[in-house]
Amino acid sequence: MIDFFIKVQQHLQLNLPFVLYSKPNENRVVGLFQKDNELNITESFTEKGFVFAPFDGEQVLLIPEDNSDVLEVFFVLMETSLKSSLYENTNQQEKAAFENLVQKGIDEIKNEVFYKVVLSREEIVELQDFDLVNLYKKLLNSYPTAFNYCWFHPEIGLWMGATPERLLKTNDTVFQTVALAGTQMFQENSEVIWENKEKVEQQFVTDYILENIKTVTSDVEVSAPYSLKAGKLLHLKTDIKGKINKDSSLIDVVMLLHPTPAVCGLPKKSAKEFIIENEAYNRSFYAGFLGEINREENSTELFVNLRCMQIKRNLDSTKAHLYIGCGITKDSNPEKEWQETVNKATTMKNIII
Repeated sequence: MIDFFIKVQQHLQLNLPFVLYSKPNENRVVGLFQKDNELNITESFTEKGFVFAPFDGEQVLLIPEDNSDVLEVFFVLMETSLKSSLYENTNQQEKAAFENLVQKGIDEIKNEVFYKVVLSREEIVELQDFDLVNLYKKLLNSYPTAFNYCWFHPEIGLWMGATPERLLKTNDTVFQTVALAGTQMFQENSEVIWENKEKVEQQFVTDYILENIKTVTSDVEVSAPYSLKAGKLLHLKTDIKGKINKDSSLIDVVMLLHPTPAVCGLPKKSAKEFIIENEAYNRSFYAGFLGEINREENSTELFVNLRCMQIKRNLDSTKAHLYIGCGITKDSNPEKEWQETVNKATTMKNIII
């Protein structure tokens, strides 16, 4: 384990690209350490390696396996206490701005511009005594059921996250994906009750996925919605699986799925236009997708880049830029949606504060 994380520190010091990741419920961390600083892009998804894609879907970045040292390490989970309630955001200016944005989205839904839109915000936290390796170890210990990653390229920056949402998993012709929407705080020994707003939002995502993949897949099976615990949060989830048609490819399915209504809205085009025009920042790789492609028996497993942050460093300070969002429907309440983003922000704040 020492040699693995020494490699991480060396690559960071040398400004060379790398990615570290662990899959949900696994105690294995994989590292791809690129041998040069080239910025690789894939258009075909036929390479082996790790991809990192922005929200807009353009220029899917690749750390290629054939030009990387591939290392693995197993870790032992330590006891970690998540005290989410300590990190309430009390910035009234940020709160008002986001609630105004949400209300604008609700007004557009009532005007039938779209049925749903996912709106997000950026929150900046200054980091004291930044240590990448310790931060990543804390992430692993805090969220063993999530897809935990740390991605670096000198031309793009340093990103880290613990996402609960899989975009797609394939092995040969079989695929699995999920519809994930709705959020509430987990409360021990309390019955989980989902409001109509969350149920409708989740059904939007499920219906969108099924409609969009029907031309490239077959034998599709859909589970009933159920609650998924991710850290201190609960989400409403539906599993979807089936077969990819022989005349279709991996990239066909990925580009039909991304971005889903869980990160964009429905219809996609009008919701995406509203997001780009009205959010006060550039999402960049937040709400994009990432993961390994064509590795280990030709399997591909991609995740939506949620519960994430970009770490920006200069001579004077190191700051974490947290990205958090929520799905807006006609039944949304701006103040409750603000609180949902506050709850979601605790995923990253638990490891940096």
